[in-house]
Amino acid sequence: MPGENLTRIEAQERRAIVDTTAYAVVLDLTTGPEVFRSTTTVTFTATAGASTFIDLIARTVHSVTLNGRALDAATVFADSRIQLDGLEAENTLVVDADALYTNTGEGLHRFVDPVDGEVYLYSQFEVPDSRRVFAAFEQPDLKATFQFTVTAPAAWKVISNSPTPEPVVDGDAATWTFEPTPRISSYITALIAGPYESTFSELTSASGRVIPLGVYARKSLWGFLDADYVFEKTRQGFAYYEEKFGVPYPFAKYDQLFVPEFNAGAMENAGAVTFTETYVFRSKVTDAIKERRVVTILHELAHMWFGDLVTMKWWNDLWLNESFAEWASTIATAEATEWTEAWTTFNAMEKTWAYRQDQLPSTHPVFAEITDLEDVQVNFDGITYAKGGSVLKQLAAWVGIDAFFAGVGAYFRKHQWSNTELRDLLVELEATSGRELTEWSKKWLETAGVNTLSPVIEEDESGVITRFAIAQTAPADYPTIRPHRLGVGFYQHKGGALVRVHHVELDVDGDLTEVPQLAGRARPDLVLLNDEDLAYAKIRLDERSLKTAIAHLADISDPLARSLVWGAAWDQTRDAEAAASDYVDLVLGNIGTETESTTIRTTLAQLLLAATAYVAPATREATRVRVADTLWELAQGAAAGSDSQLQFTTAFASAAATRTQHETVRALRDGVIALDGLEIDADLSWALLVSLAAGGLVTAADIDDALAADNTAKGAELAAQAKAALPDAASKQLAWDSLVGKADLPNTIVRSAALGFVHPAGRDLLDEFVAPYFENLLPIWGSRTYKIAEYLIAGLYPAPLANAALRDATQAWLTANADAPAALRRLVNENLAGVERALRVQARDAE
Repeated sequence: MPGENLTRIEAQERRAIVDTTAYAVVLDLTTGPEVFRSTTTVTFTATAGASTFIDLIARTVHSVTLNGRALDAATVFADSRIQLDGLEAENTLVVDADALYTNTGEGLHRFVDPVDGEVYLYSQFEVPDSRRVFAAFEQPDLKATFQFTVTAPAAWKVISNSPTPEPVVDGDAATWTFEPTPRISSYITALIAGPYESTFSELTSASGRVIPLGVYARKSLWGFLDADYVFEKTRQGFAYYEEKFGVPYPFAKYDQLFVPEFNAGAMENAGAVTFTETYVFRSKVTDAIKERRVVTILHELAHMWFGDLVTMKWWNDLWLNESFAEWASTIATAEATEWTEAWTTFNAMEKTWAYRQDQLPSTHPVFAEITDLEDVQVNFDGITYAKGGSVLKQLAAWVGIDAFFAGVGAYFRKHQWSNTELRDLLVELEATSGRELTEWSKKWLETAGVNTLSPVIEEDESGVITRFAIAQTAPADYPTIRPHRLGVGFYQHKGGALVRVHHVELDVDGDLTEVPQLAGRARPDLVLLNDEDLAYAKIRLDERSLKTAIAHLADISDPLARSLVWGAAWDQTRDAEAAASDYVDLVLGNIGTETESTTIRTTLAQLLLAATAYVAPATREATRVRVADTLWELAQGAAAGSDSQLQFTTAFASAAATRTQHETVRALRDGVIALDGLEIDADLSWALLVSLAAGGLVTAADIDDALAADNTAKGAELAAQAKAALPDAASKQLAWDSLVGKADLPNTIVRSAALGFVHPAGRDLLDEFVAPYFENLLPIWGSRTYKIAEYLIAGLYPAPLANAALRDATQAWLTANADAPAALRRLVNENLAGVERALRVQARDAE
């Protein structure tokens, strides 16, 4: 039985039989807190006499009527499918069912605000969850128009893809009848309902149409939402994309809704984008988070063209959505907003993610082989987003940015409202650029793995370079050697700064590329491959450059160059080519003067990982203490009210390892110690409390008191994290039982509690959960929704142990469960890869 899965072959077979025309979906949201009534009418053509199925996940199916013929619901509905036999050339199907609300962020999510008891709903349908709300042919290449009719409490707002109509009120209820959408895929349809607050604006599209704009959030957060700023970034994005793509915005309106308990950053529902409430700032946040929100706003707006107007035929071309939106949102942020260093941020955050993902055993080509829905669920990863975006940046440099945009615009015009594959895009880019891209595509989009580029430098006795070359290597499992367009920068100390004194740009291909134009120059203090970050490749620093970086990285004036050096040092550490202790020295000696918020954010996270998992076990505790002490010194020395002050303070709280350090955390939270300009607001107070919980300085009752003072959804998440971080066996068991033994916690609580459970401060307590973890993998996979299963399998893995016993237990489970679902094995293999890497890096550090 297929369960809730769908294979690519099944989708292709169904598409050969069926072509959808229109859906009319009638939903009644007044039927109670567990179920809602869903009636779907689908019109579609088919091969006469053929059989197929339509997808539906529902508690009860009341009736199924095909072409006026009543089918026995008990017979035809099973295993998330309704069997349809005896199809005609023209068909009308009516399905009447009771569907279930969720608290997992999949389907129609129902949330009750603890602040005021108000109920809020929102849909999340990507990848396969529109079928949780209405009967659907759940695959992207069966597009149709969608017309929603929704009955809900009259006091609510109801938002969908089409402009919101005036409701017809009947007592306490009202009915909203929306106009049909254009022809779109089911996964980008949307329904958001509840007593949301809202504000509105408008803009004039390049087409001359006036596009209504809306921003929504729930009542208890509304006072924190800077809607005017959201509108401003939206207008900048509209103007940039319409000019560069040469195609006007394709939908009737554009609403942006900040919704509770969201699994992702945002979702590109056509004309009704949903965002995580993390982007509603109730407390001070770093510039990194502020910039990330802008990139996300522009990422989702780019999807209105990439993904919504033109959609992939099947999920192996998911990159046509995500890689393009990632690239487009970064270039738009850099060129159309005040965040002009967006490419530095992209290197520090996105490319770091891509390089890490591309070295896992689960790596895959950007153009991935997706055999079923479970495959695609785990492919929303650093390859599909960040590597794809990086490769597209290189492609734009390869063909020329003007030709690139021209080709993209032609692609939109040619394929609007339809579905495409990789070749469809390459055809247009070849036409506008004159370059043949088949070979480029094979090497960059259809093969996996990341190359490493290293300088080969020979010099004479006077320090003049006699030979300069660039060596390229590839991992044994993915041996593709690729062409790169990149720069080489020479940096020299001048006036107290490391400044670039020479730069060349060239094509690199093959195992070794000679660079004769650099011969005859004095060898500089630092040689930086991939200067200006055009290429997607790991880079190595030669020994002299690495020493310069450790001592003087802060002296590099260009933020992108600094980011590249930070990244190179981290890659060498992760690959066990440099000692983790040296990386700790590099960060502690240079991070205090770093100016780019995302670089600080990423580097501090890497510092904490190095200190807790990568340094040799014999020096781990001493390193943790030194890291925390230095971070506290940096927090005290940072400018009052600065971004760095906030980042160093929160990093210190996370790193605290001794009683004395935790007492400092307590004093800071209680106001006994104060840093000028640092407000202990709601979220920072919780971060400090989580640290105190992990250090054993507070009790569950203390956490309950904090929650009573901040009885909000965010407070509940952080309270769950703090309780799970308590460093005693009883608290760990209680957290485990709430997560594994029960299935009633909402998605964000599961995610937060798992984060607290594996807090490094409680490492010694995790040994007892290794065996239960593996015993529960198959039951969790078989009983939970995909997202909850992912949170539990990735989140509860006792990675902080980072020892051979955990590696061996993981390998044993994989050996004993060779026939486990491929997506589950992928998650476990990724866990294993992290431990194996940690052991290699620990061994290198111990040398």
